[in-house]
Amino acid sequence: MTFPFNVYLAAVVSAFLTALLSLPLWRRWCLRTGLVDDPGRRKIHDHPVPLAGGLAVMTGIMVPTLAACMALWWDGAGGNAGKPGLDAARSTLLDANGAWLLGYGLGRRALELAGILLGACGMLWVGLLDDRHELSARVKFTGQFLIAVLVAASGSRITLFVPSLVFSYAVTILWILTVVNAFNFMDNMNGLCAGLGALAACQFAMLAAGEGQYLVALIAFLAFGALLGFLPYNFPRARAFLGDSGSHLVGYLLAVLAILPHFHTARHPRPWAVLIPLLILGVPLGDMAWVVALRWRLGQPFYQGDTNHLSHRLVRRGLTRTQAVLVIWIAAETLGLLACPW
Repeated sequence: MTFPFNVYLAAVVSAFLTALLSLPLWRRWCLRTGLVDDPGRRKIHDHPVPLAGGLAVMTGIMVPTLAACMALWWDGAGGNAGKPGLDAARSTLLDANGAWLLGYGLGRRALELAGILLGACGMLWVGLLDDRHELSARVKFTGQFLIAVLVAASGSRITLFVPSLVFSYAVTILWILTVVNAFNFMDNMNGLCAGLGALAACQFAMLAAGEGQYLVALIAFLAFGALLGFLPYNFPRARAFLGDSGSHLVGYLLAVLAILPHFHTARHPRPWAVLIPLLILGVPLGDMAWVVALRWRLGQPFYQGDTNHLSHRLVRRGLTRTQAVLVIWIAAETLGLLACPW
């Protein structure tokens, strides 16, 4: 049974519009409450910029998700019985087969999905606290660790074909921590982190949709749409930043989206497919590995910011910041396409 394409399109459009329209509201809230990034060392802006990106992206994901769940519940409860207008509206988006597939999938993976959404809220909250109070590395890492444990406990785990629960928990937690911090590191130029996140989410969505893994595809398409809705406010000129809340959320979403799909299936047996997430996320992971190794060699704490990231090095080579971001986007997209099995 196939899942209707128009539902995927609706996920992208609804997330895009929700994030795009909610961002001005979040900007005003951030300015009113002082949740802004002030000018300072290693920063090029000369006025406070609202850290509204993470809140807008989360809104873009949560509002369509809650609306869809309410619609499914209303339909299942018979709330639209005898109402031809509602029946016609539903049939244009989700036929009986699609509704059954979605309801069945939600029922089977309810606990796992609840853990993922709760983890997203938790990661956003950790980032917000860091934006507001500049948490120590230990406190921030502890928050990330606990959220990664929650996700693993809810059922979203990496196995790598090793039949060991302890191994699965350890690898899953390490993966989430690595990807979250990789995207946090990449949030150093306008549009860079959000653009990389959007590209990766789209690639995970297409792969999952191609394998008939519609719930994973829907989550990925929601993330893709929400990040697209934020980008006009962040690139090339920034009227809002992701902040640590946004970069934590983006990294978390991509880490989970790399875990959820079954890249090695009976229909398409390919044990090498474990490398697919590494290729799709190769640019942020490679950048983090480079700067961590360099900081270790220089005797600096690995979490201490600097200007040795790939984006900074491209600018020192003569590119403008916008050109450097575009070059990195193209590199990430090209590397991700190598992961596609078709």
